Amino acid sequence: MKDVKNVLRVVGMILLGVFVFAVAAPLVLKLAGFTFGLITDLIFLAIFLIKVAVVLAVGYLILVGIRALLR
Repeated sequence: MKDVKNVLRVVGMILLGVFVFAVAAPLVLKLAGFTFGLITDLIFLAIFLIKVAVVLAVGYLILVGIRALLR
């Protein structure tokens, strides 16, 4: 059971890293100045909010799954 916890912890960290990269990469590009006007900014904001919502939902599902496994 201890090995399962460690594996889940590592898998969770990898998934978190992937999602953080997916959210942070466009933000870094925006801060670096690669924007093309107001429409691009609005589209970027909408995509960013969707990514944040997905990250929160996946994080919640991972936490609930781990909690269910530990019971």
